[in-house]
Amino acid sequence: MGLGPLRLVSLAEAHEQAQIWRKLRHKGGDPIEARRAEKAEKRLAAAKAVSFRQCAERYIAAHRAGWKNSKHAAQWPSTLAAYAYPIFGELAVEAVDVALVMQSLEPIWHTKPETASRVRQRIEAVLDWAAAQKFRQGENPARWRGHLEALLPAPRKIRQIEHHAALPYDKVGAFMQALRRSRK
Repeated sequence: MGLGPLRLVSLAEAHEQAQIWRKLRHKGGDPIEARRAEKAEKRLAAAKAVSFRQCAERYIAAHRAGWKNSKHAAQWPSTLAAYAYPIFGELAVEAVDVALVMQSLEPIWHTKPETASRVRQRIEAVLDWAAAQKFRQGENPARWRGHLEALLPAPRKIRQIEHHAALPYDKVGAFMQALRRSRK
């Protein structure tokens, strides 16, 4: 069994590797089969290392037909491109964690709470899709309950909703007449 060319593997490294493989053989294992299995496992892991961007694009393609609003369909890729892809778009979807999600949301959470909330929901949906496709395991780091709710204030508490004043009841009749005249 070869351990590699002399220009890449020093004598000390070769002795160390040979010792490891001898111990495995002594325990009844096959060093060559073990190395083949290790290489196959690395190839499988590399094949499963799908980036977040690839998962998002596949999620959008799979769900776009169900989105009736064209504006909504256009917002999906644009918001992810603006806020998620620069932080972790090219990383393996398995590597996306709470810290990365927070890094993408924190800059806009207080200034654009509605956009930030939608970006969070979209990241969560993509990560759920990736888990269903077996590209990642474990908890969804973009999930609000139990994860981000402990780290960020609720969007509705950041910016209070301002309702428009109602038209006084005694002016409704005149408004309706003016509205009807304007439609003619």
